[in-house]
Formats: sequence, C-alpha cells, structure tokens
Amino acid sequence: MNGSHPSHTLAHFSDRHIGPNAQDIAEMLEALGATDLETFTDQVIPAAIRSADSLALSTAKSETEALETLRAIASKNQVWRSFIGMGYANSITPAVIQRNILENPGWYTQYTPYQAEIAQGRLEALLNFQTLVCELTGLDIANASLLDEATAAAEAMTMSLNLCKNSQANCFLVAANCHPQTLGVLRTRANPLGIDIQVIDPEDPPTESPLVFGLLLQYPATDGALIDHRHLIEWAHQQGLLVTMATDLLALTLLAPPGELGADIAVGSSQRLGVPLGYGGPHAAFVATRAAYKRNLPGRLVGVSKDAMGQRALRLALQTREQHIRREKATSNICTAQVLLAVMASMYAVYHGPHGLRAIAQGVYDLTNQLAQGLEQLGYSLKHDHFFDTLWVSLGTLPLDILKERAAIAQINLRYGDGTWVGISLDETTTETDIRDLLGLFTPIEQRESQDPLNCHPLTMTASGNGTVPKRIPPTLTRTSPYLNQPVFNTYHSEHGLLRYIHRLQAKDLSLTTSMIPLGSCTMKLNATAEMIPVSWPEFSQIHPFAPLDQAQGYQTLFHSLEGMLAEITGFAGVSLQPNAGSQGEYAGLLVIRRYHQERGDRQRSLCLIPTSAHGTNPASAVMAGMEVVTVNCDAQGNIDQTDLKQKAEAAGDRLAALMITYPSTHGVFEAGIREICQIIHDQGGQVYMDGANMNAQVGLCRPGEFGADVCHLNLHKTFCIPHGGGGPGVGPIGVKAHLVPFLPSHPLEDHRTSIGPVTAAPWGSASILPISWMYITMMGGAGLRLATQVAILNANYIAQRLQPYYPVLYKDHQGLVAHECILDLRPLKKTAGIEVEDVAKRLMDYGFHAPTISWPVAGTMMIEPTESETKAELDRFCEAMISIRAEIAAIENGTSDRRDNPLKQAPHPALAVTADHWPHSYPRSIAAYPSQSTQDFKFWPAVARIDNAHGDRNLVCTCLPVEAYSEQSTT
Repeated sequence: MNGSHPSHTLAHFSDRHIGPNAQDIAEMLEALGATDLETFTDQVIPAAIRSADSLALSTAKSETEALETLRAIASKNQVWRSFIGMGYANSITPAVIQRNILENPGWYTQYTPYQAEIAQGRLEALLNFQTLVCELTGLDIANASLLDEATAAAEAMTMSLNLCKNSQANCFLVAANCHPQTLGVLRTRANPLGIDIQVIDPEDPPTESPLVFGLLLQYPATDGALIDHRHLIEWAHQQGLLVTMATDLLALTLLAPPGELGADIAVGSSQRLGVPLGYGGPHAAFVATRAAYKRNLPGRLVGVSKDAMGQRALRLALQTREQHIRREKATSNICTAQVLLAVMASMYAVYHGPHGLRAIAQGVYDLTNQLAQGLEQLGYSLKHDHFFDTLWVSLGTLPLDILKERAAIAQINLRYGDGTWVGISLDETTTETDIRDLLGLFTPIEQRESQDPLNCHPLTMTASGNGTVPKRIPPTLTRTSPYLNQPVFNTYHSEHGLLRYIHRLQAKDLSLTTSMIPLGSCTMKLNATAEMIPVSWPEFSQIHPFAPLDQAQGYQTLFHSLEGMLAEITGFAGVSLQPNAGSQGEYAGLLVIRRYHQERGDRQRSLCLIPTSAHGTNPASAVMAGMEVVTVNCDAQGNIDQTDLKQKAEAAGDRLAALMITYPSTHGVFEAGIREICQIIHDQGGQVYMDGANMNAQVGLCRPGEFGADVCHLNLHKTFCIPHGGGGPGVGPIGVKAHLVPFLPSHPLEDHRTSIGPVTAAPWGSASILPISWMYITMMGGAGLRLATQVAILNANYIAQRLQPYYPVLYKDHQGLVAHECILDLRPLKKTAGIEVEDVAKRLMDYGFHAPTISWPVAGTMMIEPTESETKAELDRFCEAMISIRAEIAAIENGTSDRRDNPLKQAPHPALAVTADHWPHSYPRSIAAYPSQSTQDFKFWPAVARIDNAHGDRNLVCTCLPVEAYSEQSTT
C-alpha cells in the first residue's frame, strides 16, 4: 500500500476498522516530521527485529464474504440435543437479554470498572450477581465472577492452602464424584505447587488427615447423586480442613445450600442461568465463602460505598488483594472476570425472580423424576435414589452399541460411562417430547409399537404404591430457607420492566459507543458488528463442549484455521487456544517451559527473571507455576538493564528457567536490544516467555518467534478484537517454538503424559467467541493487519507529540518516538498544584472520556494507547481535553484557582451536583458540567460524584440489602 490509506469503499473492511483516512494519516505524519508511513515505521521499529516477509494470509474478504465463509464452516457443526451434563446445561437466553446485553455494544465494549464513577451500571449488575451467589449458596461473600468452574475449584484449593495453619500440609482431598474436567485442572494446578491430590470416596473418607488442608465435594455429584455430606464436613472440620463444595445454582433453589451444610467455600458456574453452552465458554463461574476469609477471596469484588455527596456508590473493593499490587506475593494471578456473562446470569435471575427460578428448577426436577419412573418401569435400575437433574442408568441387557445407534438416529447425546452405565442430565430446555424420545432409546424391541427405533410404547407415569410421587430429594437436603427477597429480584419480571432496567444501567456506563477508551496496555479497539454476529449462531452457541468431535467439525475447522493464522502472525510452530484469559495464557506458557526443562532432566531450573517493567500478573503467574522470582532492573529510558540481566542470568546458571518480558516494553518503547536479551537467557539454557499484551504494535511488522521468544501468549480480547465485555471475557492462547509443542495443554478428559495437562475446564476454552478473531483476521488480511499496526503506532506518537508541551512523555526511544502507547509524567503537578494523577482521571470524566491507565507501570503517570480504530478527530478531541485540563491546573499554579476547591479536586461532577439548588464552589457550574464544546454537543454524565474508596473498605458490604432494609418509598 506504500503507506497510504485507500479511499473508503464498502469492499474493504480495513477502511472501516482503521479510523484515520489518508488525509488524517498525512496530517499526523507531517506533525511528526515524517515523510510517509513506511519511513516512519522504519524509524520506530528496530531493524534487527523487522520481518523480511509479509504475512502469508489469505486475501482480505469483505464482511459479506467472510460471513458467508464462516457460515459454511459453522454448517459443519451438528446441533444435537445434549443430555451430557457434567456442569454444562442447555438454557434459554431470554430474548430481551440476548438482544440488549449479549448483542449490545453498550455492554460488551466497556472496560474493567476501575473508574467506578462511570461504571455504576455494570457494578450494580455485578453486585446483583454477587447477591445471587451468596443467597443461593448460603455464604457471606462472593466474588464478581471467575473464569470457569474448574478454575474456581483450583482457586479454592490454593485459598484453602493459604489459610491452613499447618505449614507442612500439602494434601487436598477430592471426591471421586466431582466433574472429571475439574479434577484434571486441579491436578495441573497442584503439580507445580507440590500439592498432593488424593481422590476419595465421599461416603468412605480416610480416618485421619495429618497433612491434609482441604476437601472438595461435588453437590449434586457429577453422576447426579444427592448426598448429605454433613457428617463428612463435620469430620473435615475436626481435622482442621476447609471444605469446598462445587455446586449448581439452579439446583440450590430446591436444595439446602452449602453454607447450611457447613461448607466453608462454594464454587460453580452460572452458565445454566441463561448463558449459551458455546462449546465450553465463556461462562461466569464464582467463588463464595465466609466473611472471615474475605481478604483471601480470589478475583474481583464489588462493594458498596458512598460518593462525595453522600450518595450510595459502588466500586471494586479490597483492591490491595490484586496481583498487580502484590506481585510475587499474590495468591492468585487471575485478573480477568467474566463480567458480560455474569451480567447475563444476574439479569436472568432478575427477570425470573426467586419464584421463577424455583419454578424452572422444579420443572427440571419433575421431568427427571418422570424419566426415572419411566426407566424403572422398563426394568432399568438407577445408580442413585436421590437426584436433581441427572440420572445414572444401568444398561442391564441393553447393548451399548444399540443404544448409541438409537441415540444417533434421534440426534441425542448422552454421557457414556464404562459401558455399563449411562448418564442423562436434563435442563430448562427439556420437554415431555424429549422424555418420550429418551425412553424410546431404552425401550426393548418387543414393547415398541412399530419398527421405528424411536417409537416406544407410551408409558404411564404412575405414583408409588402409597399414592405419592417418589421423593428424589431427601427431606434433609430440601431447602427451607428463603432467598432473593431483595427488591431487584422481585420487580422487573415484565419485558418492559427488564428492558428499562437494563438500559437505565447501561446509561450509567461509559463504553466505546460513547468515546475512545485510551487505556495503555489494554488495546480498546473496534469490536466490529460483523465480527460479533456469529457468536449468536446456534451452530456455535448450542454445542456441548464434550460432544463427539464428529458433531463439531465446523469448530475443528475454525480452530485449525485460527491456530494457523496466529502461528503465521507470531512466527511460532504451534498454538493452543485453550487458555481462556491472558492470566491463564501466562500460566500455561510458564508451565510449558517448566515441563520442557523437566523432560530434559533439568528439574532444578526453577528461577524466573522478571523486569520491573513487566505486567503485574507476571510475577504471580511465575509463583503459581512453581518458580522463584528474581527482579531485573530497568534503565532510565525504561529498557531492561542488560548488565543487570546478564549478571543475574549468569548467577542463576543451571537454575535459570525463564525470562518473562513484555514487548514492546510496558514503558511503551521498542527495546532495540531484544535479540541480545533473548540470547543472554538462551546462553544459560533458559527459555524466553513474551507477554503478548502489546502485540498490537507488532502484527505484520515483526514476529516474536523470529527474534528470540520461545513462548508468547496473545490477548485475543486486545489485539484480535474480542471485546472486553466490561471486564471479561478474555482469551489468551499461547504460541510456542517447535521444541515446546509436545507440552501444550491437553484435553481435560484425556491423559497426555508429556502435556502440562488442562488449564481450563473446556478443551478449547471460550470457543464460542473465537469466531470474532477469525472474522477480524479474515476481513483484514495480511496487508490490512500490517496497516492497522502502523496506524496504531502513528496514533500513539501523534498524541505524544501533541501533549509533550503540556505533560512530559516519560519514555521514548533515541529518536524521541514511542511504540503504540506513551506514558505521560504527571508527578510534577503534585508539587506545583497539589494535583494527583487521579484528579486528572476524574476530571476527564467531565469531558466525556475514560481515563488512560493511571499509576501503572509508574506511579503518578498516565499510560495512553489510542489503537488504530480512533479517528484523528477523536484523538484531537482527547488531546484538547487534556490540554484544557492542563490550563485548569495552570490556574491553580498561578493562584487563580483554589488548590482545594477547583474543577479537578471536585471532579467528577454528576448532574445531581450541578443542578442542585446550592452550589458551594468558587468556579461556575458551566465549567464543571460543560468544559468543552464537544460536551455541549453531547454530554455523558458521570452517575455519581467521586467515590470514597476507603469508606467502602472499612464498611464492607458486597451484596444488595434485603427488602426489610429498604423503606416502603424506596421499594416502590
């Protein structure tokens, strides 16, 4: 393209994805003193790492062509009726939730709610989610979602270990009837930490446990069993163990909650509350626990506080628990929630309310009971007398191959055990027709009315001999406690009501539908509608993750294609799509390195070098992978100090396992010596892990696999256009060199001896959102991706150049240029005007912008990443806002404005404040509310004034108040 940007045409998707047009690019290049885009790119990207070859990707397709191609791929998937269960259930996504949340960019393009004043809607939905989990589990506090049930169980395991008073304890007991994928992930997570997993019969536990620190139970069990675990839990507590229960939220509307049974921790998935199967994800899991353990709770936590006006306001609570702050001392590396999916689940509960949820659960239970009676009439025995939605059926004399043949004709998936037992799990979508068809599979040929293999004799569902329907839930496990009596769960049951509630919350949240979100290291780019459309297709959304592979050939084609694209882009030999978050990608990549060293006999290699410029999750991931962290210094320009690196690498010698590096660096520059840095590590026998969070500065220009990295994780929710969803979902696949391919994550239900094992519950992680990245790459093509990277770098340098006279740019290369992001140094303003970086962040809300990343990686700074999707007009609007704010600071510096009562210290200014009868400030209301022309044209109002975070942590409230806490007026 010779650095030009073609005129906009409907045929070129890249013209719509990339914001600046040819004239914009020319003007920005001129402002930077560059002649053309290619010359400028040569200036920014070190010649030593530039790829000689262009990307060998297919020619870019138009949106229509790409959708047609993907539709043909999707058609290879077969949507059978699934009765597999194992923690995944079909559900009905109410249309009002599908259209107005799942398919609504006002919800899926939001960022993580760190700037709480402009995220009140999402925070309220998450508070509802936490309340839902606490109410149903009977525990005090719950997090705002986690990645999947297996990960949640693993987090509960390490949480139990950290809380154990016996420093020698290293054994974790797992009930044999837990979901097998959970056991697989637990074993992966336990290995590097030296935890011994012991699988036990929950009805015959060991008599003593001197080195045991925790116990995991499944309730209901994976085979459907409902077991009263009170005696086992009492035994465990006598032994000093913490007890975790993996459970089912819908079942808990009928079953006694884990908290009442004595469990200390509850984990599970909210998928069956209105979230599609999606071949395994994304789904929102949860961890709930007792109040005493609140500071050990992994993941994000939404709490109630108050704002500067005394109004109720929400924000993320107890943030000092997060790994960005605790680094190698963190107990978890999870920084990604599943916010979008948690919002869907919470709205499902809001829509149905406690009575509706119970009715759905009762319907599932009644049909399961009906099926059980029918099978018993046919002469089959059930493994368990007590159950909720799952039966384990003895085949008796029925040949397994006959059953499978009949099931295939009916397009029904069952869970096949050891050949003598078959599992059947029902769900919200199950009908009486399904029950008849299921019974038809088991009906002996002599009882059939015809030769039709699906035509069974119409059995009559009779009561037991005493005239009552058999009780399949024992009285001791029947729920008697109330739940969800808060107003929010008892108000919005009409579609009008829920629709208005959803949009009322949406109006309190700033998303990409409002303005640019210039967060450094977070790459908030366009999430195009054409990319999002396939997520809702039944061929992608309605398949069980453990369905037979021959029913998911479309998915297999998609995976193979996407893996090939990512391998070509990164220069690696193999890619695993399994990690369902960037944190999981980091962890998986380090485990691959660890396993490689072990297979070579280098078990002593456990030391990981991490520069101070690395992402905050890096040290936590290394510790979780069983490594010791040694910090490497950076120089004044933000580059890795190669002298320090070499000294520490040589000192480590044969103990060196890996170097973790972010490239371009977290300081926003391309380090020219990256090849030498990698060679220092390789000389000592170590491996180089590259954090791919900043891959948006490399695509099409350089490949990590070519300049020295051995492993790299990719944030598909950044570089490759999967939306952030308000704080999740994320996808973090890893690419590896050829020598590491044998160690990539394995299928959760399979045993691969060389593999690190599974890192997520589903074989391909969050499979249903992978079409987004496939569409993006397919529509952009190699040339479009390359141009996007160039424009992303250009946009960042243009912002740096415009703002340099007002805010010093902290790190630049030797030519005064940055990569795809820049760091502004606001630290001097504290001395000259008493202004903190947070004050500028809050004032930006009044201008209609989300703040850049603040105080990371350097305290008192702002890290700005504009991406390639923002137009020059939007970049200028942001720059003008920042320049205007600098003028407001100057007024403080020269005494014109008060150091305490000024627009920055009082920001943000919600409508309630500027329209109040009393205005106590020395500056006019107009400056507070409409500080720029653009805000006069369109105003996004912060929902609340500045929030008092300390008050919320001192008075921790993480659920909605019950109905009796509200006045009659507020309830109305």
